[in-house]
Amino acid sequence: MYKLFLCLRYLRKRRIAFFAVGAVCLCVAMVLIVVSVMGGFLQMVKDRSRGMLGDLVVENETLQGFPFYEDFIDEIKTDPELGPRIHEATPVIISYGVLRFPRTMITKPVQIVGINLEETYRVNDFKKGLFYEKYYPGSTALAPQKDPCFGLGESNNEILPPDLEAGYQKWWSEASEEERAAAPIDERLSLPRPGLYRPIPQERLAVSREPAWLGQDMDGIIIGTDICAKRTSTGRYERYYSRGEPVQLTMVPLSETGKLSGGSGMPSELFRYADDSRTGVYDIDSLSVYVDFKKLQYILDMEERETTMETPEGERKITMQGRTTQVQIKLTAGTDPLATKELLDRKWAQIRDRRIHEVRAPELLYQVTIRTWEEKQARFIAAVEKEKYLVTTLFGVISLVAVFLVGCIFYMIVQQKTRDIGIIKSVGATSFGVSNIFLGYGAAVGIVGGALGVGLGWLFVRNINEIQALLARIDPQLNVWNAEVYAFDRIPDQVQLQDMVVIYTIAIVASMIGSLIAAVRAAMVWPVEALRYE
Repeated sequence: MYKLFLCLRYLRKRRIAFFAVGAVCLCVAMVLIVVSVMGGFLQMVKDRSRGMLGDLVVENETLQGFPFYEDFIDEIKTDPELGPRIHEATPVIISYGVLRFPRTMITKPVQIVGINLEETYRVNDFKKGLFYEKYYPGSTALAPQKDPCFGLGESNNEILPPDLEAGYQKWWSEASEEERAAAPIDERLSLPRPGLYRPIPQERLAVSREPAWLGQDMDGIIIGTDICAKRTSTGRYERYYSRGEPVQLTMVPLSETGKLSGGSGMPSELFRYADDSRTGVYDIDSLSVYVDFKKLQYILDMEERETTMETPEGERKITMQGRTTQVQIKLTAGTDPLATKELLDRKWAQIRDRRIHEVRAPELLYQVTIRTWEEKQARFIAAVEKEKYLVTTLFGVISLVAVFLVGCIFYMIVQQKTRDIGIIKSVGATSFGVSNIFLGYGAAVGIVGGALGVGLGWLFVRNINEIQALLARIDPQLNVWNAEVYAFDRIPDQVQLQDMVVIYTIAIVASMIGSLIAAVRAAMVWPVEALRYE
């Protein structure tokens, strides 16, 4: 009992030990903050990657794509072993072209993505990033559509077409007070309506004030948010274009052999701005536009069609198989992706070997690979993981200062308490028992300092965005997290229980290591010499 008594007494009475407690507290808080924020970034990257790709991705990483994707999807859905594992599978075309806004005459290079919208909703998180679909549920489509224009109601107030108004009222009734307050609004409307819409043209206003869908039908296009809007310092977006505005898309069709196909060069089509998509990854949101899969497949000459081919025997008719550049697959809950990947590899090999004689470029089929979302994004995820480990290691090294500080303080205490140590030993305490007093003292410092540090770190991380906002209000130069620059609107503010336990345990062990030299020094004190000089 004397060991516990002396540990607690030294902890209360020796005020110099408070510096050791403070050092441990600050180091624990610092490391916990770094680990939580960097770990939050890593988790966000993983969540966004999986949200964009689904669970498994089939592709050959060429612009020509590969054929027989329809057979592949049909067979894996009906296969007795694979069918129960597959929740949904959808083809995706990825190509490149030029986007032009006729009204402003602005052109931008873009990545063109062809998708089946409803299937994509079931495969990944694409729907969650759509702006207008959030506030006007059910209104986003890639099918031909007109321009939605707001008109004037009986009280001379601006109102949208009935289906958009009904969608907005549905969102409003289901949204929380915080979501309603955070919703962006079209300042031109007397009632808050998120987004931008055009008014009824003046020539039509003289005939009818009713809101309507006007203009000719054009296929819808979803545009990456950073292409059509500017991000402000608050993290919100200022949109440049009204919903329904025509945009021109110029594309590059390629044949199965990689040559420019089609007799008209680079085809150009008009689309209507139906929505904008934000994945949270700037490189995607500033480059990608999304159109209907079948529409893009037709424009790029990737659809199934009959054609003629020159042979030594003369011309003969052949069937060009439809092509896609990617198939995204969503697995049912609890399904092992790696085991499913092996089954899919075998299924694709069967289709390839059975039908390879039907294609002019067999290499397209041999280059098809099936990867999990983690394997496809491995390089990007690994880079973020390395950053996390590097920053954590650097702050961990800095935290070694606390170990040395504990060691110095304890060594000073031993020097000052030589007489006490001599008395304890003279009444029967062993060297091992004396050393345990100071090891326990170090553990007590680690327990108290670590607990305070964990609490301080947790409190800081949970309120890190509010602290950031406060600093920005005090001085804009202190705004270290600029929402115009970073991919994420908010700094990660979640603390993992596992991180807290590990860091707390390390803090206690490190404090005991810091007290080790002092404990050995105390154990080596001879009672007679200590009492003689004292």
